Amino acid sequence: MERLNLPTYSFSIKEVDQKKYIFDKLRKRYVLITPEEWVRQHFINYLVEDKHYPAGLISVERGFDLYKTKKRSDILIFNSLGKPWVLVECKAPSIKVNDLWFDQAFAYNLSIKATYIMLSNGFNHFCMMVNLDGKGVKFLKEIPDFTELIYPNELV
Repeated sequence: MERLNLPTYSFSIKEVDQKKYIFDKLRKRYVLITPEEWVRQHFINYLVEDKHYPAGLISVERGFDLYKTKKRSDILIFNSLGKPWVLVECKAPSIKVNDLWFDQAFAYNLSIKATYIMLSNGFNHFCMMVNLDGKGVKFLKEIPDFTELIYPNELV
């Protein structure tokens, strides 16, 4: 698989019927390696290993309803009260940054109501803090360490 603009991690990879699978430590099972999954696994490791996000607060491919349609978030991080805190959407490295990518994340967040939205295609990474009124976002310069996030919705 392609080298990404993220640290290198050691993964358990196996091949079955000429298809490669990667072990997802959070879901505790092997999943088919697609370009998007490659980014997702790197980003999960980046958050846990380098940015100190507690693995126990992270959910992968969690389902939710959006306008009566079933959707799945790539990565959802909860606060200590079990409320959505960070929504992470991953794309394959070949997907260029565009408005549709941001629009999808913002649409998902209408239902999820996370305080932060992160986006990554393995090369470009974005983090935004959603304004408390739900209108607009503040772009952060980098993906913050877990301890740097503020908790505006923690007590809501």
